[in-house]
Parts: sequence; structure tokens; C-alpha cells
Amino acid sequence: MHKDKKQKNIKESPLFWPATIKRGVLWVLDETLIPQKMHYIKVHDLPEAVNVIRRMKTRAFGQFLVVLSTFLLIINKSKALSDKALLGQIKKAAGRLNNSRPTFPFSEVTSIVVGWAETALKNGMELRPFVSKNIMGYLAGIRARRLERVCKIADAIKNGDSILTHCNVSGELAMAASICQQQGKEIHFFATETRPYFQGAKLTCWELNRMGAKVTLIADNAVGSVMADGLVNKVIVGSDRSCANGDFANKIGTYQIAVLAEEFGIPFYVLTQPSNKVKKGSDIPIEIRKAKELLVYSGKRAVSGPVDGFYPGFDVVPHQLITKAIAIDVN
Repeated sequence: MHKDKKQKNIKESPLFWPATIKRGVLWVLDETLIPQKMHYIKVHDLPEAVNVIRRMKTRAFGQFLVVLSTFLLIINKSKALSDKALLGQIKKAAGRLNNSRPTFPFSEVTSIVVGWAETALKNGMELRPFVSKNIMGYLAGIRARRLERVCKIADAIKNGDSILTHCNVSGELAMAASICQQQGKEIHFFATETRPYFQGAKLTCWELNRMGAKVTLIADNAVGSVMADGLVNKVIVGSDRSCANGDFANKIGTYQIAVLAEEFGIPFYVLTQPSNKVKKGSDIPIEIRKAKELLVYSGKRAVSGPVDGFYPGFDVVPHQLITKAIAIDVN
């Protein structure tokens, strides 16, 4: 099937593109409320955008959409500013967005937007339409490349596969499962619960079910047992940051899954966004989340007594444990 026609036939998950601007307002899918309900948060300005990111209302790819879309909000609300003053606002926004989450490489994207604004000002071009057009084109390119990767994931999945996944890959795996169904492939997924936010239970299982895929939820610490019993034959996970040498960072717990996959000879696939900004995994700043996120659940303390909590949000998988990286084509 021709690539463009194949992409048009893909059934889309709400998690694939969870943030979009409508009528001058950024609508962000509140992923913390799924599966109970689908609710979109209205984001009007930079402080609200930073708040959405820090509170994990959307994750990973959704946060990148928020970052890029925030610049469009700023441009739309800056009609009274000179181009020079607007450049200052864009630089200020880039700094605040870069500091919203240390592990995420927002600076790689915000620096591009700042560069467009500086180019426009330097060359006497109208800053607003130039930067806006470039951001919209950049987003369109990302969307097309993600759809291409969905097709690559479907190609990597074979008839009869039983696939273990950890956390959530923002719609791509579920959409690949839909393609596999169209191709008549019989496949099954095992999803970890993914504590403490339960992204696997709340998001991955939810969207796989929406696509009609077979999925079994397991406890995070059941991975070794499931592999030892021969219940899975492939691992597919996402990534939040990639390194020049092939190392990557993903949701905490991914490293031990990679080690177990190596132990049991199970192919380990990762979805990556190639980057040369960080040389190796040990150079990635790992975000240490608040202990409260481990100790409190649904507003109630889960442990008694003076117990502390330690919650690194991510861990690093060395490239030696990766069977294949399914990358977004950046060319």
C-alpha cells in the first residue's frame, strides 16, 4: 500500500495529538483523568502552560506540543508589542519552558523558535507571520513523521507476537496495533501498571482497548516472571530523551526491563528521536520528583509513620541492551 494512503487509513488515538490550538486557546487533554473521562484543559498563557507541564497533566510528546503551541499563544497576544519586544518575550518564555522539567530536552525545540525570531528581526522580516508559519510547518512535519513511525512499528510486529510495553507511547503503539488488526495479525500486549501514576493501567490499556487490541495488565514487578514463563517474545517502549551513542532515558523501570530482556533473549525495541545534544546516558539529568507522589494516592497517605520517598522519574538504558531503535526520520 502507498505510504500516504496507508497513513490516511490509520485510526487515531486521542493520545497521539493531545494538545491543539482552537480559537486562540490551547486545548490540552488532561491525561490524569483518563480512563474516567476525557477532559481538555484550556491554556491561555505561559504560566498556565508551565503549570500543565509541571503537574503532568500531559506527558512526553504532549508536553512538546504544549511548548511549541505556547509560542503561538504568545505571538497571538502580542499585537501591541514591537518585534524587538516580542523577541524578548519569546526568549523569556523559552527559559521558563526549559526549566519546567530538567530531563526533557525542551531547549532543543525552544532554541529553534528563538532562532527563527532572531532571523526575522535581523533580516527585517515580519516576525509574527514568519515564526508562526515555521512553527506550524514544524508541527506538520512532526505529525507526518510520527505517522510514518506508526507504520514502522506495525511492520516490526509479527503475527503471533506477544508484546510487553512499559508506560505509554502517546498513541503510537495503539495505532500500530490497529494497523496489525487490519493486516490480520494475531497479537497480544502485556502492559505494566507503571507506578506511581499508573500510565500503563490508565492510558495504555485504555487506548489499546479502544483500538480493539488484546491487552493484559501486570504489576511492574511481574516482568521477570512473565518473561521466564515465556509469555512475551518482544518488548516495545518509548523514550523521553536520546543520546548520540544510542543510550536513552525513559520512565523509571525501563532499565530493569531491558536487563531482563537481555537475560531471556527477548528482542528490545525502543521508539526514539535521534539527537546529538547529549553524548551518553550518564549525561542526562534525571528528574527527581517529589516524594509526595509516591507516598500519597488519591489524596490519602499510602504509608504510616515517618517514611520518606525517593522517586527518580526516569532511568537510562545503555545502547548495548537495545535490539533496534525505531526512530523518527529527522531528514
